[in-house]
Amino acid sequence: MDEKHATRDRILEAAINRIKHYGYGKTTMAEIAADCDMSPGNIYRFFEAKIDIAEAMARKHYAAEQAELSAIARKKDWPADKRIREIFFKRMRDSYLMFEENDKILEIAQVLTRERPMFSNEQLALERVFLSAVLEDGERAGMFAPGNHVFTAEMMQAATMKFGIPQLFSKLTLPKLERELDGVLNLIMHGLYARESADTTVGVRQTEAAAT
Repeated sequence: MDEKHATRDRILEAAINRIKHYGYGKTTMAEIAADCDMSPGNIYRFFEAKIDIAEAMARKHYAAEQAELSAIARKKDWPADKRIREIFFKRMRDSYLMFEENDKILEIAQVLTRERPMFSNEQLALERVFLSAVLEDGERAGMFAPGNHVFTAEMMQAATMKFGIPQLFSKLTLPKLERELDGVLNLIMHGLYARESADTTVGVRQTEAAAT
């Protein structure tokens, strides 16, 4: 890593540590610079504004998250419906726990949603790539009915938007959110399954319910 990238990472680390303690609104560029032993003017060589630091922090986080979710999507030994469920549940649980442990970080999500809406759209577009690939796997396996998988992935995202960053939308506990997400995914899956696959899945669930 060259010196420029190392300095940039040092700024991001200082920013996240200060924001975790004081919040985004109460953090200034001058304070971040001081934490890095830099002059206030020097920090602007790397970031034009505080919002650019917030976006860089979010990009770093979501790059790691997308890599983990994409790895789940590539688990060819898992059926497609299991992969889809795991993707949405992991995304929600990880997000929920991150903001519960660092509630002031939620300010960054709120600011980016308001001031950089294209950032969220970009992340959703990246997610649709591997979601649509899983849907294609499901169709090839005879599990899902044929369809426009990119459009279906987009509609799945729209239906589960609340669960991406739950604390932006509700004050529900994680168990209640998991119950809601499970119900939403059940409805989505019912619409996706090929007819024979849907009948089989419903039968299995009815058997499991009766056993419990």
